[in-house]
Amino acid sequence: MRDNKGFTLIELLIVVVIIGILAAIAIPKFSATREKAYVSTMKSDLKNLASQQEIYYSDNYTYTTDATALGFAQSQGVTVAIGAADGTGWSASSTHSGVASTCAVFYGTATAGTPATVAGAVTCN
Repeated sequence: MRDNKGFTLIELLIVVVIIGILAAIAIPKFSATREKAYVSTMKSDLKNLASQQEIYYSDNYTYTTDATALGFAQSQGVTVAIGAADGTGWSASSTHSGVASTCAVFYGTATAGTPATVAGAVTCN
């Protein structure tokens, strides 16, 4: 007599197909979550830069484009570029190597970088 313990090939194939369907649903959702995290990191870096600029302004009565003078360190994968700075305002933008979006902010009379439209508000596209 045969011992019929275990799963048949059809049962195993059905389980593999179900797991594949679940993975196909979950992976795109995970990818979107990762992109949101990258954008949040870019926004956070620009807000930190704004704080550092205000501290620098209170000491020197002008803004600067020198991140080292500000004591500013960007997050891993993020590139922050300070576009313009003088005694009346400054602007900056940030990008991340893992996402195609750009975030920007400006203060005072500095020329707004795309996509920033409101002074002091970090805006991303």
